[in-house]
Amino acid sequence: MTRSLSSIDLAPILPPWLLAALALLAALALLPALLRRARGAWWRALAFLLLLGAVANPRLVQQTREVRPDIALLAVDNSASTTVAGREAAIAAARVAIEARAGRLPDLELRTVVAEEGGSQGTRLFAAIERGLNDIPRARLAGVIALTDGQVHDVPRNLAIEAPLHVLLPGRAGEVDRRLRVIEAPGFGIVGRGVELRLVVEDLGIAPGNAAPLRLTIRRDGAAPRTESVLPGREQRIAVPIERGGPSVIEITAEERPGEVSTLNNTAIVTVNGVRDRLRVLLVSGEPHAGERTWRRLLKADPNVDLVHFTILRPPEKDDLTPLNELALIAFPVRELFQQKLREFDLIVFDRFSNRGILPPQYLRNIAEHVRQGGALLMSVGPEFTGRESLANTPLGAVLPARPLPGGQALLEAPFRAQVSETGLRHPVTEGLTGANATAVAAASWGRWYRMLRAEPRGGATVMNGADGNPLLLLDRVGEGRVALLLSDQIWLWSRGHDGGGPQAELLRRIAHWLMREPELEEEDLTAAIAQGRLTVTRRSLADAPPPGIAVTAPDGTVTRHAPDRREGGRAVVEVPATRAGVWSATDGTRTAFAAAEASNPPEIADLRADPARLAALVSASGGAARWIGDGGALPDLRRVAAGRDAAGPGWLGLVRREDHTVTGIAALPLLPPWLALLLVLGVAVVAWRREGR
Repeated sequence: MTRSLSSIDLAPILPPWLLAALALLAALALLPALLRRARGAWWRALAFLLLLGAVANPRLVQQTREVRPDIALLAVDNSASTTVAGREAAIAAARVAIEARAGRLPDLELRTVVAEEGGSQGTRLFAAIERGLNDIPRARLAGVIALTDGQVHDVPRNLAIEAPLHVLLPGRAGEVDRRLRVIEAPGFGIVGRGVELRLVVEDLGIAPGNAAPLRLTIRRDGAAPRTESVLPGREQRIAVPIERGGPSVIEITAEERPGEVSTLNNTAIVTVNGVRDRLRVLLVSGEPHAGERTWRRLLKADPNVDLVHFTILRPPEKDDLTPLNELALIAFPVRELFQQKLREFDLIVFDRFSNRGILPPQYLRNIAEHVRQGGALLMSVGPEFTGRESLANTPLGAVLPARPLPGGQALLEAPFRAQVSETGLRHPVTEGLTGANATAVAAASWGRWYRMLRAEPRGGATVMNGADGNPLLLLDRVGEGRVALLLSDQIWLWSRGHDGGGPQAELLRRIAHWLMREPELEEEDLTAAIAQGRLTVTRRSLADAPPPGIAVTAPDGTVTRHAPDRREGGRAVVEVPATRAGVWSATDGTRTAFAAAEASNPPEIADLRADPARLAALVSASGGAARWIGDGGALPDLRRVAAGRDAAGPGWLGLVRREDHTVTGIAALPLLPPWLALLLVLGVAVVAWRREGR
């Protein structure tokens, strides 16, 4: 907009100091005449004034200005906390009304910035305001209006603007909110024991001492809930048992408080990873052989394993007159190990052990029963597995997945390379072991073995084959326990790097961990995990049949069914968005898995009340005001105010009038040109002379 402005200024012909000196001389010259009241003194003074005015050169200056409109910034909070209690609609309506009202104000431009939801750092409202202010000259800034619930997490100490900050809150004064806050939660717990959670229920907006007891509901992995009565404001300690390995999802919910803004923060989700305590392993080696130390080194290398190792140096029927104190430091404690303390061992390993009257049948029955009730048994066998003294011919044979072929058919002594079977390609113990089988681009690279046993499988899964496709490694579940049978005693060749070696350490580690029920090695399992807002459900099975559909239940109870995508290694995967916080569950009809989705922006739900307290200092320092527009509250009017005047009042908010401009033209007209000044001075001087001459 173009405007014209007229004004009078001076363009002195002489320097100001000289002009002041002349004025002083004129005053001194007039002083005697004025004191004696001489005739013509005032006319002489007028002549001096005209002379000084001519030297001062007064001008009429006319400016043409291009006036720039002022700019107001509207900041809209679009974070998660503004979606509760109808605030989103109130903010949207207020935005439309403000933009319409600002459009009717002359010389005002309104710009809008939005603080979008994202990340995990809370509401970044002032970051959005700074982005908007970067393009606005401060000389044109009329003010900032923020549409927010007040839950802002990047409030600066001061706002470097000379304009009012107004806050409009979609809510009402005195709102209350109940929240459940976890103070401490362990990341893991020992299976068979419990963990302790520290938490507190807080009623925000309620005076201390006015809170009544409330119910706290605790649910673990979708099991039946239990309730406890707690007092708000007091720290509570909740004991939760850990009954299995792997992640356990614990959901804790505080009952709703009447009149609270939202129940969004009444629930807390804690994931505790169940781990086993130090595992006790009993390793019994038969007669000494080259591979004996392979098992010992493997088990001793694991810091979570307590190993008890015995080696049978001489069978009972053999007597070479060697003193007993040179054969062993202690006698083999058969009764203590296999009757009294058998239940204390998580895993029993027999390495080339033949029963030559060392273990009575009753003790072998104890081992078999221990396996059925949840224990684990690993056997690595050689030629001793084929004779009459083979463990396959004892009560322990009832839990073994294979029996050696009769007669001389069992022992096979010829070079061969171990291979992963079709079932083994899907079993987690052997899946992904590279170099086992020949491919289109590479030959098998595992080193050769030279001895194995032919056996007749009776159950379980054959995950590795040996010479002529005969079973080499069998894994089986017996009752509640597990059994692994390796039909060769030459895996130690890999540890020596013979013929290129092989993944001896990794394979034995996987076998041992599968026997001890490590969750990541379960071959029949259903798992669920949430990352980056997506739920991934993975079903693993040895069966080659098409996987069944997966039913996914969201935290709000909505159930959807999905057909999984088949992947390598016996896996079938379903991926769905999981944006809602809470416990998600998935089931294939047989197994159920749970996963916890935390709030994507935890600071946003820490306090769901609309509250101007965090912004009060900035609003006051800027001269702005905070107003409620929720529950029927009227939207304040917008007014233009001069700089330095109050920027808010009852029912209105002020935007400063800056009047920033650019001068596009200047025209100057002398008010006392030289010719006119000369005539006036001479005329006045003549009048003064004649007046004094009378």
